[in-house]
Amino acid sequence: MSLYARLPAARTQFIYEKSISWFPGHMMAGLREMRDQMRTVDLVIETRDARIPLSSINKQFEQIVKGKHRVIVYNKADLAPISTQTPVREALAKRSHHKVLFTNTNVNKSVRQILDVARELSASDPIRYPELSIMVIGMPNVGKSSLINALRRTGINRGKAANTGAKPGVTRTLSSRIRVLESPPIYLVDTPGVMIPYIPDPIVALKVALTGGIKDNIADEGVLADYLLYRLNRFADIDYCSILGISQPTDDINEFLQMLGRKIGALRQGGEIDTDKAIQFFLRAFRQGKFGQLCLDDLAPHAVDEFFKRSMEEAPLSKNQAQKAKRAAQRQRSLEKAQKRGSRSH
Repeated sequence: MSLYARLPAARTQFIYEKSISWFPGHMMAGLREMRDQMRTVDLVIETRDARIPLSSINKQFEQIVKGKHRVIVYNKADLAPISTQTPVREALAKRSHHKVLFTNTNVNKSVRQILDVARELSASDPIRYPELSIMVIGMPNVGKSSLINALRRTGINRGKAANTGAKPGVTRTLSSRIRVLESPPIYLVDTPGVMIPYIPDPIVALKVALTGGIKDNIADEGVLADYLLYRLNRFADIDYCSILGISQPTDDINEFLQMLGRKIGALRQGGEIDTDKAIQFFLRAFRQGKFGQLCLDDLAPHAVDEFFKRSMEEAPLSKNQAQKAKRAAQRQRSLEKAQKRGSRSH
C-alpha cells in the first residue's frame, strides 16, 4: 500500500496561482551574445533536466538556434526513471527532427554519445568543418557546465574548465572556447542559463524551482517544500518516512516540518524547531536524489499534447515584465559603454 493510500484526506491537486519570474539582466545579455555568436557555431547542444523533460524547455531558444544542427540533451538522467525516456523521445519526434540523448555526467560512456554526434557531423563534410564549434545552451542549473567538464574529461582527459555550482546563475557570461577533442578539433562555448521571462503555468514554475532552476528565495522555499511533500505523497512507491527517519506520513507541511526538524536536530534556542533548516534539508535531499529516480512532468500522451499546446504558444510579456526587461537591457548597455570608455582612457 502506498503512503498516499494511507492518507485518505490528502490533497488530490496542488493549488498555487502565484507567478514566479526570475529574469535578471545577465540573462538578457546572454541571449544577445548567443545571437551575435550563433553565426560561428556549427552545432548547438540544448541541455534540459531529465526530471522535468517538458518544464525545462525554453521556447526562447527556438528563434536563436533556427537552422543550426542541434542535439537535445537531457542531463541528470540518473535522477529520473529510465521508463520516461521512450515517451520523451516519442513526444519530441512528433515535433522536431533533432537527436535526443540522455546523459549522466559521471559516466564517460553516457557523455561520449555527444562527442560521437560531433564526430559524425565533422566527418560528413571535413572541408566545411575542419574544426567544430559547439554552443551549449539551456535553462539555469540543468548542468551545462558539468556537461562541458565531463566532455573535456572524456575527450582529452583534462580537468575542470567551467565553473559549476548547486545554485542557479553560476555562469553569467559566455565563456571562451574550450577544447574537448583533439581529432577532429572540437571546441565548446558555455553560456549563462536563461530562464523563461514569464512562465504562465505556476505549477511548471514550481517544478523548475524545485529542481534548482530558480533561486529558492524568489520561489519561496516553504511553498517548494509543500509542493515536494504533495508530490511524494502522490508517488506510489516512495517511502519518504523511512528515507528521512520520521514516524508517519502526513499531508500537512507544518506537521511534517516539525517531525523532520526534531529528527535532524534543527532546533533554535529554547528547543523550538527551526523550520527553515528543515525545509532546506528536505529540498536538498530531493535535489541530491535521496528519494530515488523521479519525474515531475506528466508524460501521458494527452498531457504532453496539452503542455505543448498551452506552454509552447507565444505568451506575451506583461507590461511590468516588459518594462523590467527593457531596464535590464538599458543597464547592460550603459555598463558596456562605461567599460569601453574605461578601456580607451588607459
